[in-house]
Amino acid sequence: MPELLVDFITSLDGYGAAEGWPGWWGVEGPEYLGWLQQQPDDPIILMGATTYRLMDELARGGEPGTEALAARSKVVFSSTLSEPLDWANTQLVSRDPIEVVREMKSSGTRPLTTLGSLTLCRALLMAGLVDRFRVGVFPVITGSTGTDRIYDGYPDVALDLVESRTFDGRIQLLEYIPRVLSAPPATTNPNVTA
Repeated sequence: MPELLVDFITSLDGYGAAEGWPGWWGVEGPEYLGWLQQQPDDPIILMGATTYRLMDELARGGEPGTEALAARSKVVFSSTLSEPLDWANTQLVSRDPIEVVREMKSSGTRPLTTLGSLTLCRALLMAGLVDRFRVGVFPVITGSTGTDRIYDGYPDVALDLVESRTFDGRIQLLEYIPRVLSAPPATTNPNVTA
């Protein structure tokens, strides 16, 4: 069964974007961009309409890193977009994303990953469909201009670290296995208080 990886890029303070800042907050480096273009498993990229519109615009503007995404298979979940879509290799799906992703995982052979799409990612996590959770933490704080707080509305989630890496001496990549919690975990150390 193929895995589903939720993949975010974030400022240190948990924002997915910031007004007035360039893509990648302007701190992308050659090592990080090279890694983006050489993902070995060729996953199907899942996204919602808002992310599709943003990425399509960035790709048309020549944003670094978007050329590799153009060649990859993409699925956009939307009831507001209509075909034909401009971005190459993109399929539009208007059905319930949870149902479709569940089918893709049970009958597909290629791994799945998300791109942005905070609402979609939250729904997939809450439905128990996410196998891994990867976060690229960029060394900026966008407290005044940050938009798209990534984790607002999420349930409590325990994350078991399975991989970490540093790109260009400043960008942290953290990969976890998530476990949605029904309640905060009980403390195991009697000397620790909340």
